[in-house]
Amino acid sequence: MTQKECFKCNEVKCLSEFYVHSEMKDGHLNKCKQCTKNDASIHRANNLEKIRAYDRKRGARQPATHTKEYREKYPNKYKAHSIVNRAIKSGKLFKENCEKCGTNEKIHAHHDDYLKPLNIRWLCAACHSQWHAMNGEARNGA
Repeated sequence: MTQKECFKCNEVKCLSEFYVHSEMKDGHLNKCKQCTKNDASIHRANNLEKIRAYDRKRGARQPATHTKEYREKYPNKYKAHSIVNRAIKSGKLFKENCEKCGTNEKIHAHHDDYLKPLNIRWLCAACHSQWHAMNGEARNGA
């Protein structure tokens, strides 16, 4: 069986559109990825204060020194990210849809060269990760 019906949206989709779940008979969750993501977003929105309190209680996942070490190890990268973030906040730069897949969700500013901080391409998180997996680190990343 290469397709399955989502119990939430009732659409028949390829198995790749369902998360793997070892407890299910066919090894995949009965709710498609999109419905699962939508439910998670709704749950977070409805329970935001509770979730934030939980996150504060469990603390940071990285040691307090991580940020300082990262900035020292990758000064060009840090500076480029800071410039882009300031440009977005000031309204000089606007996020666009992913240039590869066209989505407007989880958009990242991708740098081919960190010494050119405002020379960016807009990629969604998935396409951005895929780009780096295929191409490695951008130029002048240190």
